[in-house]
Amino acid sequence: MSHMAHDATDQSGEAGPKPWSHGMFYWNELMTRDAERACKFYGDSLGWSFDPMPMPTGGTYYLAKIDGQMVGGTMELKGPELAEMPEGWIAYIAVDDVDARVEKALKAGATLTRPIFDIPGIGRIAMLREPGGASIGWMTPARG
Repeated sequence: MSHMAHDATDQSGEAGPKPWSHGMFYWNELMTRDAERACKFYGDSLGWSFDPMPMPTGGTYYLAKIDGQMVGGTMELKGPELAEMPEGWIAYIAVDDVDARVEKALKAGATLTRPIFDIPGIGRIAMLREPGGASIGWMTPARG
């Protein structure tokens, strides 16, 4: 995961995220059962290139870039824990404390669509369905 419209260049010269703040849209990600097909479609139609990177939990994540800037990611839905997850784009909102914010969201009528999880070096993530039925990801990005 990266930061959608908030890319900068870090000290190494790599494209990367600027600092985030609570409540801002942070990242967009395509969840698909056929990453190869999706990468070909977005590459052919939008000119995106894709950098594969191994995920700490297994599998491959594809960082989408245009002109060297990260614009999103593609994750292949594999494994029994993702069998019920529908294909589609999901947006992530940065939050100051994902656990505390999820507690508030549940009280406000949201449902958690999978247990809160951590991705080392990326952050702590919750996948929610808000009371109107829309899916959204909330994450507290890793610091440092």
